[in-house]
Amino acid sequence: MTPMPESDDTPRPRPRRSARFPGPGRGAPAPAAWLVVALACAGQFLVVLDVSVVNVALPSMRADLDLSPSGLQWVVNAYAIAFAGFMLLGGRAGDLYGRKRMFLTGLALFTLASLAGGLAQDDWQLLLARAVQGLGAAVLAPSTLTIVTSAVAEGAARARAIATWTAVGAGGGAAGGLVGGVLVDVLSWRWVLLINVPVGAVVLAGAVWWLRESRAGDGRRLDLPGALLVTAGLATLAYGISQTEAEGWTAPATLVPLAAGLALIGLFLAVEARTAAPLMPLGLLRRRAVSGANAAMFLSGSAMFAMWFFMTLYAQNALGYTPLEAGLALVPSSLAVVLGSKLAPRLMRTAGARTVAALGTLVAATGFGWQSTMRINDPYVTGIMLPGVLMMLGAGLATTPLAALATSGAAPGEAGLVSGLVNTSRTMGGSLGLAVLSTIAASRTGGRATPEALTEGYALAFRTGTGVLLAGVVLTLLWLPRTATAPVVAEAGTDTDAETGTGTGTGTGTGTGTGTDSRAASEKVSGTRQRS
Repeated sequence: MTPMPESDDTPRPRPRRSARFPGPGRGAPAPAAWLVVALACAGQFLVVLDVSVVNVALPSMRADLDLSPSGLQWVVNAYAIAFAGFMLLGGRAGDLYGRKRMFLTGLALFTLASLAGGLAQDDWQLLLARAVQGLGAAVLAPSTLTIVTSAVAEGAARARAIATWTAVGAGGGAAGGLVGGVLVDVLSWRWVLLINVPVGAVVLAGAVWWLRESRAGDGRRLDLPGALLVTAGLATLAYGISQTEAEGWTAPATLVPLAAGLALIGLFLAVEARTAAPLMPLGLLRRRAVSGANAAMFLSGSAMFAMWFFMTLYAQNALGYTPLEAGLALVPSSLAVVLGSKLAPRLMRTAGARTVAALGTLVAATGFGWQSTMRINDPYVTGIMLPGVLMMLGAGLATTPLAALATSGAAPGEAGLVSGLVNTSRTMGGSLGLAVLSTIAASRTGGRATPEALTEGYALAFRTGTGVLLAGVVLTLLWLPRTATAPVVAEAGTDTDAETGTGTGTGTGTGTGTGTDSRAASEKVSGTRQRS
């Protein structure tokens, strides 16, 4: 009889994960906080860079794909409308389903759409890719800051991490024109999109390996119908406005999409009034500070967003700049908006939020008025640099106090949502403003493609923008309270436990968007606790 083998009870050591490459497993040690911050900032950089990098490539895209003037604006607007329409939904999805999951989903969409756009052979392929890029950005962007704030303990370390996140966003916007100019001059316009593919793939792989999941879900559902309705409404309105150039305001081809767009926006408001978890709680707009700041941000965005579009076209089509020269020409403007956003909190302590917001809008209107005197033989300093610096310095000065006023008095659970509304209002205003101003410019040009005719059209767009901004100054002084009524973080973000939120600014094309973090009370407070 064969004896049974004795059982071996000797404990065997389990294989260990590499301490250097711990992988994403549950038992793996937490990655270093700086690595998590770096990955989140890389995602933010891609989103913001793509807003500004495309502007320099617009003339080359038009020549290669035979885009019409209205089609050219949709290269920008397809991204912006999708981004604005789904931004709040993306923030809520991160809370419910996990920030890492939404980061990966958004980054994958963004990267694949960049590949499709870079390989596009027809205009509709490029525009579709840009819309999907905007959707990916709307899913990705809200998760970047919540990942940062979740990875770093509250206090000075978190303040530094948020400051890094803000600086990366600002740097992405400032670098966009220069990077785009180099890529278009050295390679082709396709590389302003294709460059996202290898970078996105590396960040995606790092996020899969290093990021850990976090969420703050409370069982509330997503308001997908609201997001679809507001996005469809904005897109249809913008399309109807663009049709006025060729068809006029009374033609059915114009009236039908305009009416359909307004109907979709009306249906969106009806859905928001009835749903249990609305994308845009209409009750918040009953507060004077919230409604006034969002209206002012909408007007400001409608002019500021178009500034980069027209300045790039003017530099290349009228002044004969190369894409690289155009990118370099706009660097001072990009830096000016960063300077303005840094100066605003200091001025707010002495002058008050409403006064600084009005002052910033007035400075921007002065720059727009100066730019509206453009001619085809203007020197760089007076034709582009100085008016551009004024426009963007004013934008930086106005954005921070408007966000502070909008979020003043917000409950901790509402701060991120109200911040997201401010950014959404600015982007929505920018999308519709670009459609209106592009149509106005095209009506003056009258189909002529000479530098003189194009300059006349661009100048009229800037004159119109000047009027819009002056109306914004009046609105700010009459509607908004004098000061913020609670401490507000001036420079970035959303709270990790907030309803939704984003800190991504696209309205100025620089990514220096302002949000709030309702838990980080120690970080760069602006605004004072006073009665309005």
